Amino acid sequence: MALILGGVFLLFKKVISWHIPFSFIFSLFLFTGIFWLINPERYIDPLYHVLSGGLFLGAIFMATDYSTSPMTGKGMLIFGAGCGIITSIIRLWGSYPEGVSFGILLMNSTVPLIDRYFKPAKFGS
Repeated sequence: MALILGGVFLLFKKVISWHIPFSFIFSLFLFTGIFWLINPERYIDPLYHVLSGGLFLGAIFMATDYSTSPMTGKGMLIFGAGCGIITSIIRLWGSYPEGVSFGILLMNSTVPLIDRYFKPAKFGS
């Protein structure tokens, strides 16, 4: 609960934008939910994936770091979705139970490509 309150405070103060946390959590929920609907006996409920582990800590505080996240809103949505999908893959099929930090680190390496293809508007235009 404290992580959510901290995230709401950061959003209210405009320290972070909603793009990365929302797309991170939503993509993880959607990706794990698809596999849960296919075989609920093998895969865990997607709500459990959202509420367990370090997802909120990673989505709100780690993935939104200014120096390692994309600069545009579309880039942030893609970055967050990539983090969520990689985290889901690690949690569903990896031998490591928590994949939030690995998802963020792998997507951090793609930020230059994301920024290249989703360039911000030039200042003054």
